[in-house]
Amino acid sequence: MERFRDMTLKKKATIKLIRNLVFFVGLIIFTFWFLFKDQDLNELVNALKSSNKIYVLIGALFMLGVYLAETINVRNVLVALKEKKPSILKAFKYTCIGNFFSAITPAATGGQPVEVYYMTKDGISTSNGTLAMLLQLCGYQISTIGLSIICAILNPSLLKDGIIWFYILGISINGVALIFMLLSTFNEKVLYKLRNFLVKIMNNFNVKNKDKKIEKLDEEVNRYEESAKFIRTHKIVFVKSVLRVLVQICLFHSIPYFIYRSFGLNSFNFFQLFSMQAVLYTTVSGIPLPGAIGVSESLFLKIFGLAFGKTLLSGAMLLYRFVSFYLYIMIFAVVVVINAVETKEVKGSIDKDVIEIDYGRTNMKRA
Repeated sequence: MERFRDMTLKKKATIKLIRNLVFFVGLIIFTFWFLFKDQDLNELVNALKSSNKIYVLIGALFMLGVYLAETINVRNVLVALKEKKPSILKAFKYTCIGNFFSAITPAATGGQPVEVYYMTKDGISTSNGTLAMLLQLCGYQISTIGLSIICAILNPSLLKDGIIWFYILGISINGVALIFMLLSTFNEKVLYKLRNFLVKIMNNFNVKNKDKKIEKLDEEVNRYEESAKFIRTHKIVFVKSVLRVLVQICLFHSIPYFIYRSFGLNSFNFFQLFSMQAVLYTTVSGIPLPGAIGVSESLFLKIFGLAFGKTLLSGAMLLYRFVSFYLYIMIFAVVVVINAVETKEVKGSIDKDVIEIDYGRTNMKRA
């Protein structure tokens, strides 16, 4: 009976994974058809051919640096928690798998639970894996919001042509998530008030299997509180984690500059391109689409239009998204397949074991 149940769960997980992949690929195809249907493709191909491949390679290496920085941060947090030190290769595998599932699931909800799942398979405790992900997420929110606000203040002209409304939405969603995380981490009363509020909602709406859901909620609250206690008593670990994530975000925001230089352009300086990317990233982060596909491409054309000019803009957008997103998602897909073959299993974002360790995370990933 147990074996049949496991087979059913795996079948459902596989179907869910395939459905997400089909939706993801379909969204990519539609996006590029919509963006390039009125473009002169010969002009686009010529623009891409004329780019300096050295600068494109540097941009791709910076993106690799983004993922390595995330790997090092998570690994260092696990070491601080007195966990057995995972190898860089194994820690990088967690990052690859996590980012792949974040890319193909709405609002990037599938990534971190899967990372924690594979950590626990390697002997890392669920609570410590959860804490490592929580610190990564806190650092991510603090860094992206902080850098974005500074860049927007110094370059207010970026928030034009309706972009300001998407920007406010992105700042609001990430800001609310950050405030909640900080309050619930450094003030345990907030966490339990939220727990009681959710229980009250379940009582008022006569939710099915209410007792089971409340029990599950209490497990999540206790797990989160365990992580929060560590952060409150080890603030230096928290600060170091935030600083490492800040380096990661700075590497990511630098990529458009190298795409810009690859076309032989030099009218805009590094900080101007960095600021454009900081605003773009925060703006699209509030969109609940896998990888913010469609929105990222469209807003890139608006925000970077003046820098690249009409002739090179489409080619620049294509190069930027390939270097900063599609290239590594393809690589990570290979890692996921190899890992699935090695472990003789395919896990989707609805795998019950994964859901059981999901600590109620908020939005995180890479445009």
